[in-house]
Amino acid sequence: MEGGSAFEAPVRTAYAARLTRKRVVLTMIAAMSGMFLASLDATIVSTAMPTIVVDLRGIDHYAWVFSAYLLAEIATIPLWGRLADMYGRKRVFLVGMVIFLLGSAFSGMAGSMTMLVLFRGIQGIGAGCLLPVAQTITADLFTLEQRAKVSAFYSALFGFSAIVGPLIGGFITDHWSWRWVFYVNIPIGIASIVLVATVMVEPLEHRTRHRLDWLGVITLLGWTGLLVFALESGGRDWGWGSPVIVGCFAASALLFGAFCLAELKAAEPLIPFDVFTIPMLRAAAVISISIGVAMFAMTSFLPLFVRVVIGASATGAGQVLTPMMLAMMVGSAGGVRLVLRLGYRTVCASGFAVAAIGVFLLTRLTVDATRLDVSFAMVFIGFGTGFVFMSTALAAQSSVDLPRMGVATGLVNFTRQLGGAVGVAVASAVMLGGLTNRLTDAFPGEEIDTSRLLAPSTGGAEIPEAAQDLVRGAFAGALHNVFVLTFVVIVVGAISVVLMPRGSATELRDRALGQFVEEVEAHPEEIEEYGLDDASLGDAGRRSADASSDRASLSDTQAAAPAPSDA
Repeated sequence: MEGGSAFEAPVRTAYAARLTRKRVVLTMIAAMSGMFLASLDATIVSTAMPTIVVDLRGIDHYAWVFSAYLLAEIATIPLWGRLADMYGRKRVFLVGMVIFLLGSAFSGMAGSMTMLVLFRGIQGIGAGCLLPVAQTITADLFTLEQRAKVSAFYSALFGFSAIVGPLIGGFITDHWSWRWVFYVNIPIGIASIVLVATVMVEPLEHRTRHRLDWLGVITLLGWTGLLVFALESGGRDWGWGSPVIVGCFAASALLFGAFCLAELKAAEPLIPFDVFTIPMLRAAAVISISIGVAMFAMTSFLPLFVRVVIGASATGAGQVLTPMMLAMMVGSAGGVRLVLRLGYRTVCASGFAVAAIGVFLLTRLTVDATRLDVSFAMVFIGFGTGFVFMSTALAAQSSVDLPRMGVATGLVNFTRQLGGAVGVAVASAVMLGGLTNRLTDAFPGEEIDTSRLLAPSTGGAEIPEAAQDLVRGAFAGALHNVFVLTFVVIVVGAISVVLMPRGSATELRDRALGQFVEEVEAHPEEIEEYGLDDASLGDAGRRSADASSDRASLSDTQAAAPAPSDA
């Protein structure tokens, strides 16, 4: 495999010698199948949710079906990324897939919203493995230049799963049962397990025993869970100033502090805080949080607008999301080449600008909106988010050395999913709070069963036409607030792009790898652990040092040279 820096060369060559082209392709397919399932499940449920809420009777738990999945995912993403670096990508991927499939099977058998929320949490634990480890497996196979090209296929598969997810979910819900939106994962997952077990070869040999940061896992799950619970329940189940909500916020803050202390003291922390000394990783984390808040808040509740306000079927709701996913594929494929030419910063800022146009169009929707109006807005959103997703993931991977690539990839996924969990919780509070107020005004003095009001849009019992118009207006107003929230977050994300360091992708990559060569040369005992010999590392180090010396000499010469006169 060609390309790459001085340090990458010996590592990639040693790994490539163990692989045939066929094995590389099959390994990519196996890894991408895991990403496909995890991303498919994030979208396939959205179009089925109105029907699930009516069947299991619990719109108050609407957001928790998403939040339970995301909380379990974000609490375990750093753990899975660390396990992949410690014990190898293959065995960790297989364990994660088994957990994901068990969660899928149990979710399909759920008899209540409480059971569904619990089993979605199990499913999220498995998904927390599939996304970062699949990305790391693919990144192990290629250098920066090659990863930039291959990531187009990676983004295309993500886009494909995002496209077919709502369509499959809607079709299954309309023609079979919503339970099959979970069962459909099982045959694909089994095929992935067989493929990974038979064709994948590990890139690094790890011979040292490691200690897992269980205290970090517990405190992480604690502070994120309490934060999301407070955001989602505040103003609805309890007042924002009530002892329950204030106590949850206070406990979340305390557990966050405990998490930080645990990570600083842990021998092998889930999130090594030294990675935050890397400017690009700090920027990628902040940007990932903002895009996660915006995207999950919007995509979780947009199907509710399409089905209740516009009156489309579950399949129709899936079709409305298709333009966004297609545009996301185009944006990712085109943006991946622009990154190498223009840099991460320019591409990411452009993505936020385009996405902001689309979200602004959503804020203009009324009860008279059509599916075409929604689809037009989704094109802008998809194209812009394609730029943002691709540029932040590639920036994170290229800003660290090979052994910590799993941690960097996991960090980006973790922060994006954390933003998603917060976004869904806040959007739920905004939507349900606004909906309750509007329905109370529309039906004064009546006890309202919101799940029953959804029945006409999901094929259930009818309610009077006049009442349906009032319900549509109430939902339209409540969801308008969600779209405004999304627009504000997109603007904040665009501003945060200034945190990204200036420079081309190649320059930023070379800086990271040059630093790693210096670190390993200072600690020769690590050479054997990472599968390098003294000669190859020494040669790589000399080439990196020579290049650094040449750049330093050139800088010194330019600094010492007299400034040109105005004449």
